[in-house]
Amino acid sequence: MITHPDSTVEVERAEHPAPRPVRSFVLRQGRLSPAQERALIELLPRYGIEYTGAPLDLVQVFGRRSGVVLEIGFGMGETTAAIALAHPDRDFLGLEVHAPGVGALLKLVAAHSLSNVRVIHHDATEVVTHAIPTASLAGIHVYFPDPWPKKRHHKRRLLQAPFVHQLATRLLAGGYLHAATDWEDYAQQMLATFAAEPLLANTTDGFAARPTWRPETKFEARGRRLGHEVFDLVFVRNAIPGWDSGLNARPASAEVRPRAVRRRA
Repeated sequence: MITHPDSTVEVERAEHPAPRPVRSFVLRQGRLSPAQERALIELLPRYGIEYTGAPLDLVQVFGRRSGVVLEIGFGMGETTAAIALAHPDRDFLGLEVHAPGVGALLKLVAAHSLSNVRVIHHDATEVVTHAIPTASLAGIHVYFPDPWPKKRHHKRRLLQAPFVHQLATRLLAGGYLHAATDWEDYAQQMLATFAAEPLLANTTDGFAARPTWRPETKFEARGRRLGHEVFDLVFVRNAIPGWDSGLNARPASAEVRPRAVRRRA
């Protein structure tokens, strides 16, 4: 509102609405199973972190000082649970917008007593921008993000230069960014984008072999049988000679299945 100079009459300013941010996801109305719904009600208060827009104290979140790995878009959570189970010395913060996936991971966390996993049910770009402190992460995993294959939708792809720069600034010196995709066009875009980021250096020449810490999913194995190639990229902040992620010692298995959780009467 502005005040007219010749009177006390307020004249409403013609305002243009702010442009909507380009989202890298579409919230589909996926159906929650009864078990997933129960997990959201009973387990999210225990293992979930509410997004408030304020920076997180990761030592307080996990109750210890350990290397924290950010898992962006963990899907149904099998890979996150498998890696966390194989690496109890590391902590894992998972971000996911789809409620069925959040519920599925929470079930696995409870079934395997994974005290080193926490979940934020919110948009990753907002969490990284506002809640993840700079130079706080030992690693970042972005596995099989939506490829948005149509050219007119490429702007929706998550791993664009501005966001990659934000991710790089959240890494500690020697921290790594590991992405994987089965969409070659997106893989080439990722490679060019990561290579152009001054804070990052490639750990190999071009694409990397699948690291031992990333389990092969059933979906991925089926794709390989059909001839679909999978591309891994592992870049490190401020590359250090002899760099090691710290996850290599314990190869992860994708065969993490829910176990029955005993419920109190």
